[in-house]
Amino acid sequence: MMKWRGWYTLLSVVLMVGAASGCKSWRRGRTPDAGPGGTGVVVDPEFGIQDVGMGDERIEGAPLAVKFEPVYFDYDSSQVRPSERPKIEKVADYLRANSRLRLIIEGHCDERGSAEYNLALGERRALAIRAYLTGLGIDPSIIQTVSYGEERPAAEGTGEAVWRLNRRGEFVIIQ
Repeated sequence: MMKWRGWYTLLSVVLMVGAASGCKSWRRGRTPDAGPGGTGVVVDPEFGIQDVGMGDERIEGAPLAVKFEPVYFDYDSSQVRPSERPKIEKVADYLRANSRLRLIIEGHCDERGSAEYNLALGERRALAIRAYLTGLGIDPSIIQTVSYGEERPAAEGTGEAVWRLNRRGEFVIIQ
């Protein structure tokens, strides 16, 4: 596990260096630009989401800072709970209204289980969300999935309250 985390750290450093040197396609995680006369945050009341402004530097293939609610999963499960379906339906509505956009679904897990198991479970979670979206009529060719397993926790610590937040699927919209 330590060896894998070392590669993850190395990859993170390489990506940060690329972003700092002007590689505009890796600007995800950037702080919002207020820009001249703007706050940097646009609220879209129709979809109940926020678009954190990235200035005029949106480019083809760049992640947009559109925030959707995470989809949470039960312990050791990749089944989408009925209570989480409206979150996915909001994403589907947004994609229908913005047909030129693409989507990456990230699968995440809590810290319990081996790294390999959690990567596989994260992938199953991302694929379950993808299947639900395609069932709603979203073109599967615009959806990619990725699993981060336990490597990108939403909350640090132990206990059910923390683990519940880490068992999730997240959305990244790219143009």
